[in-house]
Parts: sequence; C-alpha cells; structure tokens
Amino acid sequence: MKFYSRKLIKPGDLNGNNTLFGGAVLRWIDEEAFIYASTRLKSSNVVTKYMSEINFINSARQGDVIELGMDLTAVGTTSITFKCLVRNLFTQKNIISIEKIVFVHLGDDERPVAHGVKIEDIQKHSE
Repeated sequence: MKFYSRKLIKPGDLNGNNTLFGGAVLRWIDEEAFIYASTRLKSSNVVTKYMSEINFINSARQGDVIELGMDLTAVGTTSITFKCLVRNLFTQKNIISIEKIVFVHLGDDERPVAHGVKIEDIQKHSE
C-alpha cells in the first residue's frame, strides 16, 4: 500500500464526540480516490461507482495527522478498482479500511466508455 497524502485533523473535522467526523474522512477518501483513478487512467472523466463496506477501526483526534493509502486491485474495460487504508501517521493505528472502491470512466454522454488502459501500464508507471 502506498500512502499518497496526509491530513491534519482540525476543529472543523470533529464530530460531537470530539473525534474525527466520518463524513470528513470519507470526503478526503473520495477526493484521493478520484485523483488516484484519474491520474492512472489519464482522464478526469471518472466518477465514483461503488464503495464497499467502510470499516471504522479507530478514531483520530484534533492535532493527529492521518495518511491515506491506495492500492490498485483491478482494471476493467471501463473501470479501475482499488482498496484504501487510512491510518494515523504517528501511531500507525488503522483508522478506516475500504476493501473496494470502483471508479468508472465516462464518455461525453456520461455513460461508461472504455478507457484503453491496461493494468500492466498502470503498474509500470506506479513504481
């Protein structure tokens, strides 16, 4: 798993329990996933199609730094799939894991269209 970005937990990211608000971290995951998918497919015409069960394992508090990791798992004709792990940078405790995030490449008519990228091409450029 490669960790691509980090976020500082600030007061606006907290819920009523003064821990990381799930909606905030899901927004960051979706943004990171979009960046990951669009850079691998070399297109910004990608959208979130599916996220599997989201497992909240531990929490984070104000002042913690978290990092978001993505790992490519599959490339389809119109889609790209990966898993995500969010962890505390300092303690290395896992905060959230998502086993499957699928993005779909869209054409001008906003329907799925082949992206023409092979998994081997993505793996070569990811190393």
